[in-house]
Amino acid sequence: MSGYDYDLIVIGAGSGGVRAARIAASHGARVAIAEAFRVGGTCVIRGCVPKKLYVMASRFKDEFDDAKGFGWHVGETAFDWPWLVAAKEKEITRLSGLYEQTLSNNKVELIRARATIAGPNAAHFSDGRTASARYILVATGGAPVLAPHIPGLEWGLSSNEIFDLPTFPQRLLIVGAGYIAVEFASIFARLGAQVYLAYRADLPLRGFDEDLRKRVAEALTIAGVSHHVGALPTRIDKTSKGFCVSMSDGETRDVDAVLVATGRRPLTQNLGLERAGVATRENGAIVVDEHSRTNVPSIYAVGDVTDRINLTPVAIREGHAFADSVFGDAPTTVDYDCVASAVFTTPEVGAVGLAETAAQSKYGALDIYETSFRPMKATLSGRNERTFMKLVVDAASQRVVGAHIFGHEAGEMAQLVAIPMRMGATKRDFDATMAVHPTAAEELVTMRTPSRRVAS
Repeated sequence: MSGYDYDLIVIGAGSGGVRAARIAASHGARVAIAEAFRVGGTCVIRGCVPKKLYVMASRFKDEFDDAKGFGWHVGETAFDWPWLVAAKEKEITRLSGLYEQTLSNNKVELIRARATIAGPNAAHFSDGRTASARYILVATGGAPVLAPHIPGLEWGLSSNEIFDLPTFPQRLLIVGAGYIAVEFASIFARLGAQVYLAYRADLPLRGFDEDLRKRVAEALTIAGVSHHVGALPTRIDKTSKGFCVSMSDGETRDVDAVLVATGRRPLTQNLGLERAGVATRENGAIVVDEHSRTNVPSIYAVGDVTDRINLTPVAIREGHAFADSVFGDAPTTVDYDCVASAVFTTPEVGAVGLAETAAQSKYGALDIYETSFRPMKATLSGRNERTFMKLVVDAASQRVVGAHIFGHEAGEMAQLVAIPMRMGATKRDFDATMAVHPTAAEELVTMRTPSRRVAS
């Protein structure tokens, strides 16, 4: 190692950092990974995993309601919030332990301390140590942003705290309209809270296809969520019974909690990047090239801290590619085309590729295939619900460039349809694929006639 303490020091033991450390070690590198909190990062500890567990918990309400249509007589039910919180905690503790075991099995040294960059080849740890490394990888992820800055904002909760409230909030105001906001709106409405959703735009989920955005807004309304469109809090006051929130439209809301879900930022503050001369953007994101390397040749960064595509699987792929490139003698870049995503509202959203407006800007003329149908389960349950699917096709090449799904298991379908789309599948390839019946997914291969043509 030419005098270095380590070949690699990874700062941050989230999904991307752990993958990079493990793969680098498998290539023979001596690796240390520093983490001041719990191993597993945002996804495992305070993000994807606990959120999905709470989504599953919330959906039992619909299951209980639907059961009667299938001959089941369900007795009185009651929801126990402390039980769910404890069960969640047990599971994420188990997963964090598995991450630690993976590091140990691969002979990665876990340093339980906060690390900062002391120079191009050095890191300082909060336990007082300093160590040198041939390479440093920053994988510190992101953190919630509490905005707008208004009087009383200190009473607001972020997505970090909402999982562990000691008491279930019967009245909850959620500020924001991104995937975190709408997912928690859907969760808490089904768990029994009166939810108010406040946001600037006319529809939630900016950046998603317009047809999906409309359906998510409708589904939230059906679930009992009250929309405050174009209205945001201007003041939060503590009261004897909770909080009184003044809104920009002149209304006030008395609530038990305020969740501020107005975005996230790269977690680079006080990390020492300036000491090594690492370039960052205005929002704090670390600037990297296609190999995740910064302007300082010995320092790399992966995951949300770079603000490329802020999804856990992307961070994992970036971490793996980094380790293969630097330590495996296999230069690898990440292909960001056709990255599937899901929003776990109920029903949920699955999306791959371009929204219609973005596809029109890129390709010009489009063929749009759409279907809307009552899911089979709803025929007996009596639930007022429809599944929606949409394929966006480049009219010239007939390549499927966008797939947008709203309905149960939409995320699962998006993962699978991403494979043929990434391979350049055309609408003819979809048409030639045999359907699986009876499924909702069969509609993806049975839409034969365009619903409309979009001109270039």
